[in-house]
Amino acid sequence: MTRLLVAAAISMMVSLFGTKALINWLTRHRMGQPIRDDGPQGHHLKAGTPTMGGLAIIAGVTAGYIVSELAGATYTRRGIFVMLAIIGGGVVGLMDDWVKVKAARNLGLNKRAKMAGLLLVAVGFAFLMTQFTEVQHAISFTRFDSPGWDIGRVGWMLWAVLLILGTTNAVNLTDGLDGLAAGAGALAFAAFTFISFWQFRQTEVDPITGDVINLYGLTAALDLAVVSAAMVGGIIGFLWWNAAPAQIFMGDTGSLAIGSGLAALALSTNTHLLLPIIGGLFVVETISVILQVFVFRMFNGRRLFRMAPVHHHFELLGWPETTILIRLWIMTGLCTAVGLGLFYADAINAGFTS
Repeated sequence: MTRLLVAAAISMMVSLFGTKALINWLTRHRMGQPIRDDGPQGHHLKAGTPTMGGLAIIAGVTAGYIVSELAGATYTRRGIFVMLAIIGGGVVGLMDDWVKVKAARNLGLNKRAKMAGLLLVAVGFAFLMTQFTEVQHAISFTRFDSPGWDIGRVGWMLWAVLLILGTTNAVNLTDGLDGLAAGAGALAFAAFTFISFWQFRQTEVDPITGDVINLYGLTAALDLAVVSAAMVGGIIGFLWWNAAPAQIFMGDTGSLAIGSGLAALALSTNTHLLLPIIGGLFVVETISVILQVFVFRMFNGRRLFRMAPVHHHFELLGWPETTILIRLWIMTGLCTAVGLGLFYADAINAGFTS
C-alpha cells in the first residue's frame, strides 16, 4: 500500500507542477491547439490554448513508478511493459500534436502514419508480453480462467493489438471537452488500481512445497497496481489545469498514452472483457461516431446526431459544457462501479474473500 501511495503522490506532484511549467513554456513559444473549422462554434474561443499536456502526465507517471521502488518491492516485466506501452502511445501522440502545432492546422499525422505508430506500440507490447512473461493466452473477463477461451500465442497477440488500437482511438475520440477524457481516465485507472491490488492480496501457501501461490496466476499484480495508481496521480495533477476553462489540453500525447495504458493493464490483469464496462464512456463515444457514419452513408447524408462524438451533439443542443462534463463523469462513475461490482462478485463466487 505504501508503494501505491508514494507512486500516486510523486506522480501527482510532478504532473501538477510540470503542467504549469509546460503551460508557461508553450505560451511563450506560441504553441497552441488549432481548432477544426467544422467543430462547435464555442470551441473557436479555445484556439491557441497550449496543447501536448500529456507530456506532464507521462513525466509524472514515470517519476512515480521509478521513485516508488524506494518504498520497497521490485519492478516486474509486466509493470515495465505497461509503462513502455504508455510512453509509446504518448510518443505517437506527441508526433501528431507537434505536426498540428507546427503546421497551425487541426490535422496532424496522416491516418497511415498514425496507425503505423500505434501498431508498432501494440505489436511491441504483445510480443514482449508473450515472449518474456507467463501471460495466459486466453480471452478473459475477471481472471485468466473466466471464461478462459484459449486462443493461442498468435491469437492472443492479435487480440492484444486489436484491444490497444480500439482503446487508444476511443479515448482519443472522447477528448473533446475540457477535462472529459482526463476525468474518465482517472476513474478507470482507479478501478484498475483496486483490481490489481486485490489480485495481489489473493495468495495461498502450497501445502507440499511451501511456496506462496497467487490465486489469480499473477506475480506482478502489485507492480501493476503501482502503475495504475501513478496514472491516477498523474492525471489528477494535470486535471488541475485542464478543468474548464482549460489552460492546457492533453492532446493526442495524453489521450493515446491513457488509451494504451488502459488496454495494457486490462491485458496484463486478465480483465480484457471488463475493460469495455469500466470504460463505458469511451465505448459510447466510439459507437456514436460509428452510427453517425453508418446513417450518413446509408441514408443519403442524413445524420443521427447533430455532431459526433456524442458530447458535441449535447453541445449543439445548448447544454453548457460543464453540464455535459459532469453528467458524463457521473456516467463514467456508474460504469466503473458496475465493473468493480462484477469483478468483486466473481471473486466472492470463486472463494476469494480476503
